[in-house]
Amino acid sequence: MAWVILAVLLAGGIVLTLTSGGVQLRYFAHMLKTVLGSRKGAGADGISSFQAFALGLADRVGTGNIAGVAIALSLGGPGAIFWMWVVAFLGMSTAFLESTLAQIYKVRNPDGTFRGGPAFYLRDGLGLKKLATVFAVCLILTKGFAFEMLQANTVATVASDVYDVPKWTMALILFLFSAPFIIGGVKPVARLTEFLAPVMAVAYLLLAVAMLIAHASMIPTVIGWIFTYAFGIHSITGGVIGGIVAALVQGTRRGLLSNEAGMGTVPNAAATATVNHPAKQGFIQSLGVFADTMVVCTCTAFIIMVSGLYTPGAESTGADGATMTLQAVGTLGEWTTPLMLVIIIVFGYSTMIGNYAYAEGNIKFLFGIDCRCRSLKTLVLAGIVVGSIIELDVVWAIADWMSAICAIMNIYAVVRLSKWAIGALRDYQAQLRGGTPIDDITFIARDNPHLPGNLAGDVWSRESWAASVDARAKDAPADHEDFLAWLVRQRD
Repeated sequence: MAWVILAVLLAGGIVLTLTSGGVQLRYFAHMLKTVLGSRKGAGADGISSFQAFALGLADRVGTGNIAGVAIALSLGGPGAIFWMWVVAFLGMSTAFLESTLAQIYKVRNPDGTFRGGPAFYLRDGLGLKKLATVFAVCLILTKGFAFEMLQANTVATVASDVYDVPKWTMALILFLFSAPFIIGGVKPVARLTEFLAPVMAVAYLLLAVAMLIAHASMIPTVIGWIFTYAFGIHSITGGVIGGIVAALVQGTRRGLLSNEAGMGTVPNAAATATVNHPAKQGFIQSLGVFADTMVVCTCTAFIIMVSGLYTPGAESTGADGATMTLQAVGTLGEWTTPLMLVIIIVFGYSTMIGNYAYAEGNIKFLFGIDCRCRSLKTLVLAGIVVGSIIELDVVWAIADWMSAICAIMNIYAVVRLSKWAIGALRDYQAQLRGGTPIDDITFIARDNPHLPGNLAGDVWSRESWAASVDARAKDAPADHEDFLAWLVRQRD
């Protein structure tokens, strides 16, 4: 399965990068500008584009950024970090397209909020209802159970290793702190992660900067390790070919589990945002991949390698991945230990409640918007408790398999539907070049010359946009470009 997912992610990422014309390069600066201006727009009933970004970031930036990177270093050597970068670079285009598609095919809930994701564009975009159901079930099992156990286990293990806190005690603590938000639903999760995600990332980055300053002399050596081990010039095991294979496989697997680009999870958050144009959320979620892997995961890798506690090839397993990171930061002083423990707990906790939000959206896809999701809530809370206590070698394998299955189905759908996402990008480009302010760039899904056809539904209809400015669509110009200009005037 490792080779299958490696091929799917790399091939899919290459195809989508070429198809989008390297959107992650051409629009990187625009992505930053979009995120900085994305806090507004939610209204009373929806969640903002920034909240959707924060929800996606909170789910991406979990204990995998701490334990997963350490595991990749142990099993694949420093070269795994290079291939993690490659996967992230290609994944930025995948994230843009899958999140744009999630917006294009999202549906409106009775309370004015939105929901969507791969299950929706598999069903409504490709007409594959059975495959959409299979995807939803796989994602529920992945995010609602296996990944919850992984996060809880990492938090409980670190607390046990550092302060001898009994794992059952951490199980109880995590249960008590998770239950209110899991029972409360998606909107309180969005409000919480809007605050938690940036704070936990900034705190961790400051520690990384301190580590680099304290061990600056090691930085050239570490950079050399990453590139030489990536291409088998040195190898952990199995000679040149074995070294490349180990680095490639571990970098790809941990890259997927960290940034989740292509897995089909983050589009569930992207679809919930209230935005004027699907491409806007695509830009924001693409930047999330960069923030997760190129920034946070890279920080973890450098923290471990510059500390002096890591020697390539010395570690035989990654069983104590999170502890390895904590011990590396500990070279700054004993004061870092409680701070790192807090960061690990926040990383794991925010990811656990983010995981629930994704699983909830897919339960409601299967059983309807009025589903109370009681069985899911029970499953998630049980996973948190059980995951805190038991050993998770088998669960890691299950998580790898389930995430791989989700990624295969999602990449297939994104490639098949990429013409719609590219059409939305061209529509965005045309309005941007025409001088339309970013906040006024609007997507109309019918009679749009940039799209391959007309899109069903009322979310992106002329009538919906006219109603949003208290105007009658029949009074608006018939021409697509004239309607967009008319809409801007109405807003002013």
